[in-house]
Amino acid sequence: MTCDSSKPLVIAATLEAEVPVGSASPAIPVLATGPTAIVAAGAGKHLALVILATLAVVFALRWAQSFVISLLLGILFAYTLNPLVVWLERLRIPRVAGTSLVMVTVLCALVLGSYSLHGQIQTILDQLPETVSRISASLTTSNRGETSTMQKMQTVAREIEKATSQPTSIPAATKQPTRHVVIDAPDFKIGSFLWAGSMGVAGLIGQATMVVFLTYFLLLTGDTYKRKLVRVTRPSLSHRKITVHLLDGINDSIQRYMFMLLATNVLVGLLTWIALRWFGLENAGAWAVTAGLLHVIPYFGPAITAAAIGMATFMQFDSLVSALLFAGASLVIATFVGTFVTTWMTGRIAKMNKAAVFVSLLFWGWLWGIWGMLLSIPITVILKVVAEHVEQLEPVAELLGE
Repeated sequence: MTCDSSKPLVIAATLEAEVPVGSASPAIPVLATGPTAIVAAGAGKHLALVILATLAVVFALRWAQSFVISLLLGILFAYTLNPLVVWLERLRIPRVAGTSLVMVTVLCALVLGSYSLHGQIQTILDQLPETVSRISASLTTSNRGETSTMQKMQTVAREIEKATSQPTSIPAATKQPTRHVVIDAPDFKIGSFLWAGSMGVAGLIGQATMVVFLTYFLLLTGDTYKRKLVRVTRPSLSHRKITVHLLDGINDSIQRYMFMLLATNVLVGLLTWIALRWFGLENAGAWAVTAGLLHVIPYFGPAITAAAIGMATFMQFDSLVSALLFAGASLVIATFVGTFVTTWMTGRIAKMNKAAVFVSLLFWGWLWGIWGMLLSIPITVILKVVAEHVEQLEPVAELLGE
């Protein structure tokens, strides 16, 4: 029995002849087979692998957050201080001596600053409970004589509870008396409390020590890792030149951004100190340092600073108008520096999408808490800079950019 190759043509012609002229052609489902189906299956498998790898990375970052946060802090501090070490090298000072000098100077400045502000910080912490009580009493006094909506809802809830708890006339079955189990809390022992607090302080000191040593060794190595990366690339001279240019561009961009971040935070702290000192607010130095540190956190940092300064102002002057004035001045300073100075100094380094910045802040805050909020923007900027210099990561840079 032979197969006639002309049959498909005859069947097609018959079907075409049966369709009336001017009518729509019948939709014939076509199943993708061959190379198209293989490509689609490969794309789906690749997407699934990317999702699984992303979830694994997120889980690993959350599980090892103590180590990863210390590592990131060491890298960021090394990038920030490296220009000073390079400048000392240009003055014929060996890198070991320059690194040691920079680290000792920074540590001494931190110790002296903390010691000088210790009294102001302690005063603020001691006044915090009284401040909250006075603000609560002031709000209660302002609402005296007026029944708020919440109070009305509470009254209605009590009446409903009283009505439903009335005994009914229908005899009910004899109920067993309800037994309440009370679990006694363990007695407070000052020794256990001090031991737990010391373990927390010991852990914080241990992490700070690790960050200091990591920063020192990263500054000491200099361009060692860059030379190692060049060696493991392809042996051709052209590829080595491309790798060197790529690493130089990444290092320069990150260093410029870290310098911009340091300069803007110092400027915020300085302007806040001048304004609060001129207004006569007590502990202006501690509040200025707080404003400079929290300025790293976009949106939430200046808001928290303004609220804290407003509470301190109300505590000192006992006036809501003065509290709002001081809080508004803090917001104006942070807005001015963030809108004009940061934009001017950043240039094209960190022009990022506002939505991407906010999503990054929420993600890293959820992942690492306050440390995640502090590190969210530097991490996102570094990721954007690396993505701009790596061809395979250009879609990431496009999503993060303006």
